[in-house]
Amino acid sequence: MKRRDFLKKSIGAGIFAGSFIAFGGYGRIFANTTLNKGIPYDLVAVKDGQPDKMFDRAMEAMGGMQKFVKPNQTVVVKPNIGWDVVPEKAANTNPTLVQRIIKHCFDAGAKKVYVFDHTCDNWQKSYKNSGIEKAAKDAGAKVAPGHTEGYYEEVNVPKGKKLTKTKEHELIQESDVFINVPILKNHGSARLTVSMKNLMGIVWDRRFWHRNNLHQCIADFASYRKPDLNVVDAYRVMLRNGPKGVSTADVRTMRYQIVSDDMVAADTAAAKIFGTTIDKVDYIKIAGKAGYGESDLTKLKIGRFKL
Repeated sequence: MKRRDFLKKSIGAGIFAGSFIAFGGYGRIFANTTLNKGIPYDLVAVKDGQPDKMFDRAMEAMGGMQKFVKPNQTVVVKPNIGWDVVPEKAANTNPTLVQRIIKHCFDAGAKKVYVFDHTCDNWQKSYKNSGIEKAAKDAGAKVAPGHTEGYYEEVNVPKGKKLTKTKEHELIQESDVFINVPILKNHGSARLTVSMKNLMGIVWDRRFWHRNNLHQCIADFASYRKPDLNVVDAYRVMLRNGPKGVSTADVRTMRYQIVSDDMVAADTAAAKIFGTTIDKVDYIKIAGKAGYGESDLTKLKIGRFKL
């Protein structure tokens, strides 16, 4: 870096129905299968394991982290660390998953791995109580702050309709590889938080987005900033009262994970797991229609694995 090194049963039934539709039927699609390493999957979905083990399986299917991270590269991993709550409330990305991603990066030869988020609650408390700070440091990553405007640099969004420029965290611009690690959850304004929504944590002025058509701004930024890899944490899913949640009663343990280099595809699949469609999540629909990614999952090669 430069100068700054630093639910109810009915709801549950709907979600199960959504995941059934998304992946062609749970019993048939998520049978234990032998990985076909010759298939260049566009998206991998894994179910019924712990976050770290699901990521291991997903990366094996995707051809390994070495496809995304080369020796001596600098990587930035961007989880959702927005809230000062414990992992069980599912407002932030699962720390076990974050730790495993970092390990894969170093195993692939990464020189440095940074972890950060522009938090909503106090950044130090959010980093600590989410469990992500400890998980990241234990894995050898550097935890960086994002709480002051000086960390951000203005960038243009050439294809933006509402969002034509913004200030982006310098880590994103300075690193070789960008890994986006959202948690799937309910969001009061955006309907869902997934990959594209998680990018609001790499910019400074999020209030502009909320005042100027939030869904369009999310889609606009997706036209500019495309992570090298997206890992959707759907191990615990907040069904209501998002984005922060109220209690663990808002959360259902679902044990899913989605991995893709296409944010629109990842978010489309995640929406179906949640029990909804992109017609009800405007930013996914807008981004898909604009061609910022693929929202028609039938056009993709999808690897589906049950642990």
